[in-house]
This record gives sequence, structure tokens and C-alpha cells, in this order.
Amino acid sequence: MSGIKDITQLLASMEPTLNPQAFVFCTSQSLTLEQAAALNPLGLFMEAEGITLILTREGAQAAGLDTSSDFRQITLTVHSSLEAVGLTAAIATELAQAGISANVVAAYYHDHIFIPAADAQRALTALTQLQQRSAQA
Repeated sequence: MSGIKDITQLLASMEPTLNPQAFVFCTSQSLTLEQAAALNPLGLFMEAEGITLILTREGAQAAGLDTSSDFRQITLTVHSSLEAVGLTAAIATELAQAGISANVVAAYYHDHIFIPAADAQRALTALTQLQQRSAQA
């Protein structure tokens, strides 16, 4: 099943949803892929410098990993195509105009934006307003 490619349709139907859980980003040069997967990460990416993990703070601390500050996850619940053009740019622009940092993870079905926890509600409001404006256009 392929996702939506049309940027107008994506923005009008993105339905951003805020996950109540906070997450942290951390990295390790010593964990194997199997050890990292055993930590039950929300996200995992292999980089030249090490494995990047998105974990709960509790999970990261239990594993003895250094952590970033807390982030909240906003999921765009529309099924976006991996070949869609402009969605990440539109989201990043909207959040940048509000002075909000955004770390975007595109997965097969949805896009996930990790926002500093203190800015999560403002980010959700900004993205919801973008959706509403797009739906009216």
C-alpha cells in the first residue's frame, strides 16, 4: 500500500497527534545492534559514529547511556508516501516560524516530529493550525 504524495492533501489531512510519553536521544559506540534492539527503542539508526537510539529516559538511564533533554513525539497520522515532496519542508517551516526545533523521523506509514518537551503544546497548535489552513485552501 502506497501513501499519499500530494502535498495539499497531506497537509489538509495530517492530523497531528501528541504522544503523552517523553523520549530522549542517546548514542553508543559500544552497543551491538542486538543489544540496542533489546533496549526496546522507539527508534534506532546506525551512523558512522555509533548507534543513535530514541528511548524513554528511564530505559536510557537503566542502560547507563548519556541522554539528551526530553522530547515529545508528534505523529502525523496521515499515511504519507516516502516519495512525497514538501511535507518535511512545510512542517519544518511552520515550526521554525514559531521558534520551535524539530527533529523529523520519516517511517513507512507516518512522519514523526520530535519537539523539545517544553514546546510540545505550542508545536501541536502550530501544526493543527497549518492543517486547518490547508483544509480551507
